[in-house]
Amino acid sequence: MAEADESETAETIDERETTMSRAMVSAIASEMRDSDDVFVMGEDVADYGGIFDSTEGLLEEFGREKIMDVPISETGFIGAAVGAAQAGMRPIAELMFADFFGVGMDQIYNQMAKNTYMSGSTVNVPMVLMTAVGGTYNDAAQHSQTLYGTFAHLPGMKVVVPSTAADAKGLMHTAIRDDDPVVYMFHKRLMGIGWMPAPDGPKTSVPEDDYTIDFGEADVKREGDDVTVVTLGLHVHRALEAAADLTGEIDVEVIDLRTLVPLDTETVLESVRKTGRLVVVDEDYHSFGLSGEIIARATEGALADLSAVRRVTMPDAPIPYARPLEQAVNPGREDIIEAVQAVTE
Repeated sequence: MAEADESETAETIDERETTMSRAMVSAIASEMRDSDDVFVMGEDVADYGGIFDSTEGLLEEFGREKIMDVPISETGFIGAAVGAAQAGMRPIAELMFADFFGVGMDQIYNQMAKNTYMSGSTVNVPMVLMTAVGGTYNDAAQHSQTLYGTFAHLPGMKVVVPSTAADAKGLMHTAIRDDDPVVYMFHKRLMGIGWMPAPDGPKTSVPEDDYTIDFGEADVKREGDDVTVVTLGLHVHRALEAAADLTGEIDVEVIDLRTLVPLDTETVLESVRKTGRLVVVDEDYHSFGLSGEIIARATEGALADLSAVRRVTMPDAPIPYARPLEQAVNPGREDIIEAVQAVTE
């Protein structure tokens, strides 16, 4: 499959307004048209179109041989995807919720992530494990986690977290074409589903043509000189809202990581060397996770430039079902504003 022309960027090709879910489906459909090796399997991905619309409409075009509903056995169908990938196919397996990773963890970490290494690189595992993450819609402790740090901690897998429809499309093309296993984590709140409003509205601009976005390239969503805010997924939007509210008081730079593995450490360090202050916002648990890793890399690479550090995260506790309680623990705009103000005092 040919890569998109390097001159063909999001700024130079025609765009249309669409949801993140449709952008993802567009990329998957295009890759399936280009290669018979690409197929989709998972729970409710065929007739239902994915419970977050991640595969909506694919069954009608490609049929049940390419869009396959599976029994409720994450171990079984993820293992089947690993086997298919090793045999030369490019499967996209949807794990309905990231929270369910424990059921199929042996297949994910001991097979998908390790088989290339264990085989001395004689076997590739070119597959995408696509999964929904995040809360804010009252689905309680077993359906609302992001687990970014859990997946990024395990070597052998690339980890992708888009925050916009345009990034979702480009990163999906890249993920499907990659010869290594990719965990593609999409936030439910960003999918543009009618009953779960997205921060920027259901539809945003997405380039019409196919394009890829390189892994390991963070995106500076907003430039600033006073404080660096590093985040991903839904909280890119909350950080931008906080930065806008602080206009005239504190000049905030917002960095969207986009991929966790590989991680664009240099973009973070470049920003921290400029601002001298770092706030990490992460919809994952406080301890032993992504927020601590970003801070560690910043201190290792730019300690002399850092004057203050703060992180805004979920507490180390199960996520509540009750809406007021969930809203209280999920990092919000006001929490980010408070942290930014704290590091500038």
